[in-house]
Amino acid sequence: MTKIDQIETLILDIPTIRGHVLSMATMRVQTAVLVRVRFSDGSEGIGEGTTIGGLSYGPESPEGIKSAIDTYIAPALAGRDADNVNGAIQLVDKLVKGNRIAKTAVEMALWDGLGKRLNVPVSQLFGGAVHERLPVAWTLASGNSETDIAEAHEMIETRRHNIFKLKIGKRSVRDDVAHVARIKAAVGEAASVRVDINTAWSLQDARWGLKGLQDAGCELVEQPVPARYRKDLAELTRGYEIAVMADEALNGPEDAFEVAASKAADVFAVKVAQSGGLKRASEVVAIGQAAGLGLYGGTMLETGLGTAAALQLFATVETLHWGTEFFGPLLLTEDILAEPITYRDFCVDIPRGPGIGTTLDPDKIDFFRRDGGRTMTAVAGA
Repeated sequence: MTKIDQIETLILDIPTIRGHVLSMATMRVQTAVLVRVRFSDGSEGIGEGTTIGGLSYGPESPEGIKSAIDTYIAPALAGRDADNVNGAIQLVDKLVKGNRIAKTAVEMALWDGLGKRLNVPVSQLFGGAVHERLPVAWTLASGNSETDIAEAHEMIETRRHNIFKLKIGKRSVRDDVAHVARIKAAVGEAASVRVDINTAWSLQDARWGLKGLQDAGCELVEQPVPARYRKDLAELTRGYEIAVMADEALNGPEDAFEVAASKAADVFAVKVAQSGGLKRASEVVAIGQAAGLGLYGGTMLETGLGTAAALQLFATVETLHWGTEFFGPLLLTEDILAEPITYRDFCVDIPRGPGIGTTLDPDKIDFFRRDGGRTMTAVAGA
């Protein structure tokens, strides 16, 4: 029986290509926690836990993610059957409350290791891929209309993206709606325009905002009000033709069930890290499917590693009504993968190969790691 021998973590700080303006923070650096699990047969698996904007987005920080893994999760899993990923998930859920991103990073590495030992992609462990590539959106988040319009036109002309999500909520509702309307008028029918409020609006603001966005030709609004105000989200979902998507309101399958049961959204933004791992994200997908809701592959702006893992899962989902936003690696100044994920013709290709289907670039890991120390390496098929 192959056993879990050792779980290692490190933190990377990678600059973004531009300021990424959210309603709660402006990101200029993305911080990722990488995990490597060594197994008794010499194989290994790699995973990632990433949040957005330090502690401004959610309750887990990069430093907290690393500490939760090093102090609580890793000791609990040492010596356990490496192939029994479900058993590991259940044990960690029993011993560690919350900390979904920390759990995700370790679980991802366990699936990666299992796939490599079986010489199959992780998608095969979730029933098999039904897509070779998926539509991928790009986020326009400079905060400046002219800059965003120029960026959108470049993306369309180079056939990299024709779905755009605008980050708004930092300014007045009137100014935000005008900003969105200018961009939609500039791209016309050549692109789909959506917005993400990141919980910044009150119900009163949201009523005005959704009406204005709908009139401007915007197709979807993501999490306009705080996650705890589920009744407000349900009112907005009932009140407008524009699609309402739940994001911060979804933290695992229990939340997904409550949102679906209360008809508080038209669409689920399913995030692997926010769900608590690939398995829990697959359960969120199943609840959305059973409830007849639209599905969207969401991102925590992961590096290529976490993005590749998410692609393995979403490649198995028959219908993603609203596509995906797995563009995280493109927002970073450097890719940490030896072979970057391919983006072309408005889509992202599913990585091939065993496990997650990626390998790390040891030089990039050395350069961006927050501490000194030796290189974390990962070899495909190990």
